[in-house]
Amino acid sequence: MAKVVLQLGDDVSTDVIYPGRYMATVLPAETPQFAFADLAEFNGKLKQKQVPPGSVIVAGKNFGCGSSREQACSCLKGYDLVVVAKGFARIFLQNSINLGLRLVTAPDFEAAPGDEVELQGERVVNRTSGRSCAAVPLPKARQAIVDAGGLIAYTKKRVIEQAKTGR
Repeated sequence: MAKVVLQLGDDVSTDVIYPGRYMATVLPAETPQFAFADLAEFNGKLKQKQVPPGSVIVAGKNFGCGSSREQACSCLKGYDLVVVAKGFARIFLQNSINLGLRLVTAPDFEAAPGDEVELQGERVVNRTSGRSCAAVPLPKARQAIVDAGGLIAYTKKRVIEQAKTGR
């Protein structure tokens, strides 16, 4: 079971997730330090490892809007965070799939910081409030990429499988 560590509203821009002034840093191993840099308290908790892997960020509609910077996804992936939102910006969603960042689209989900959340495939359960709602599943091909850890890991796995079978 995961805990909600941050609650955000609608239209969270990639500038909020990964401020543009850090765009010179692009290596996935280095981007996490700048996750939510302008939310100093939360950024500090991330840097001090006070946020356990698998923790949940809850947001409204259009999470990840704005620029197409993939650093906004890699900085979250670096802390192994899960984002449960009412909806995601199209490019952010695809960048997240490509990097293997776990996102859950749940249009009716409500939770507050500290709530315990359980992700059950096509349902999201707020154990604190006792409320449950449907999650919108990714298409199977996209979910396979996320499950493999991202597009590079998925492609590598497929190439190895094909080499073994001769196809």
